[in-house]
Amino acid sequence: MTRVQAIQNCNDFVIKFANVNGSGSSSANELFARAVIRMGVPVAPRNIFPSNIQGLPTWYEVRVSEAGWLGARGGCDMMVAMNPQTWDRDVAAIDPGGYLLYDSTKPLPQSKFRDDITVLGVPLTDICNREYEDPRQRQLFKNIMYVGALLALLDMEFAAAEKLIVDRYRGKDQLIKANVNALRLGYDHAKANLPCPIGLRVKRADAVGDRILIDGNSACGLGAVYGGATVAGWYPITPSTSVIEAFSSYCRKYRTDPDNGRARYAIVQAEDELASIGMVLGAAWNGARAFTATSGPGISLMQEFFGLAYFAEVPAVIFDVQRGSPSTGMPTRTQQSDLISCAYASHGDTRHVLLFPEDPHECFTLGAQAFDLADRLQTPVFVLSDLDIGMNERLCAPFDWDDSRRYDRGKLMTYDELEAGKTFGRYLDVDGDGIPYRTIPGTHPTRGAYFTRGTTRNAYAKYSELGADYVYNMERLRRKFDTAKTLVPAPVLRNAAQPTRYGAIHFGSTGPAMAEASVLLEADDVHVDTLRVRAFPFSDEVMRFIAEHECVFVVEQNESGQLRSLLINEGEIDPKKLVRVLHYDGSPITARFIAGKIANALSDRKVSPITTPLRKVAP
Repeated sequence: MTRVQAIQNCNDFVIKFANVNGSGSSSANELFARAVIRMGVPVAPRNIFPSNIQGLPTWYEVRVSEAGWLGARGGCDMMVAMNPQTWDRDVAAIDPGGYLLYDSTKPLPQSKFRDDITVLGVPLTDICNREYEDPRQRQLFKNIMYVGALLALLDMEFAAAEKLIVDRYRGKDQLIKANVNALRLGYDHAKANLPCPIGLRVKRADAVGDRILIDGNSACGLGAVYGGATVAGWYPITPSTSVIEAFSSYCRKYRTDPDNGRARYAIVQAEDELASIGMVLGAAWNGARAFTATSGPGISLMQEFFGLAYFAEVPAVIFDVQRGSPSTGMPTRTQQSDLISCAYASHGDTRHVLLFPEDPHECFTLGAQAFDLADRLQTPVFVLSDLDIGMNERLCAPFDWDDSRRYDRGKLMTYDELEAGKTFGRYLDVDGDGIPYRTIPGTHPTRGAYFTRGTTRNAYAKYSELGADYVYNMERLRRKFDTAKTLVPAPVLRNAAQPTRYGAIHFGSTGPAMAEASVLLEADDVHVDTLRVRAFPFSDEVMRFIAEHECVFVVEQNESGQLRSLLINEGEIDPKKLVRVLHYDGSPITARFIAGKIANALSDRKVSPITTPLRKVAP
């Protein structure tokens, strides 16, 4: 067999760590990722873990990309194989010409390796047994040792990782000394016994800039604080629990009265998801900005209350961190599979506002904006993140906030207006936008009160089963949904380098992979305009984009093509015009996957991808 040339790349590769859940590897793998960032090179780390406490396989993938690509690329250039249970699968996952780093204490037969990769063995267990007596220390420091070996193999600066250890354990000198010693043991062994550096290298750069590393759930929690939320009702569910944990942490810092130490917020863990959304709606009806965080199974259980909130017109915000489904599905895997269940949540004719953040920065900005939209539209607003965004740290632009910004509380009838005799009809559309005026309980002692119900009523909140009253309310709600089109975040357009009749629509966490896929396609002379949808209802720009292209690929992470279904249903689009690009195995979608699907589809159509556009999309 002809030996494959070893991969030679600087600041552009994917390294994957294969470990056992509960072995303490997470902090060591994170140490490696942050050390690369300290050298000025962007990384995109992803933790792939099972839905049990410990014992099952776990992986941690770090994409090193000086060019700044943060989406999953696909493939693996180097595997750090520390789990015998997944050895065969892990070795098979390495790209030809790649590298394998493993614990060589126990000899393995040649059949366990591949001829087309470079094998790098470090007797980690032997070294640990020699240096440490405590079994737990042996396990933990073995992880730090392989990070030290990687520093040597990849020609990284030892000081970058050492400084991280000092920062992490500041004030705990014994921990600093022990961890740095383990790091040095791995580094020195690799330098003395392995070909250092290998073909993969990390060279100091200046490509990180002022970006911060944060996960989407923490960003959502902070966005809720800045959005004015003071009440959270919730029930724990993977992968959304850390949204509330972050909100709680930020509230202790920012929503605690400095004079008396009293909390100016309420966080209530309910007995189940149904109770949690009920608490949120009760608080919101009373004038608080309130929210919950959940995932797909929780969305299913909250359906009836969503209908009440929609029809009674009570504002609320729901952070839905999507996961593999249906049923309990794959709790620790990612998908975008709750669009339909959220867009039309509850029985009957309902249409809800959905926001689609792409990264932690938008989790913050759209998370805060959701509370303004909920108050302005007097309706539930769903922020649809997913596990890939929510639980993985991502480099993103630093958060900023305009201190002069004021919350949009929408159409609130004031005491003075009521006192002056202004006509108040709770469900009366006086402006033609479908949004009525509302009052907060206690606004006026004798005027402005109304009975909130989930049953039918007329414009003045008086119980009615007259067909005309029901039709009036439903048509007004539809006008309100149309008004929402003008208020939600606009889509983001990227025109291809050359005119084309082909487009691609995507949303949420597909963004980084789609951006890179466009570049891969253009390298092969395939040009596709792209539009990242950031909200439902769809703005006019979305429908115009579809109209101006002969064929539009709809890229999403679910099996049924839910975004495509929404586009067809809401825009009355010819289904043949929208081509599915679907990824739903629970792993993040990759640039290679998107580019391959689009290129193959265009090839099957037997047409040139470079043609005169029907009408050029405006930038």
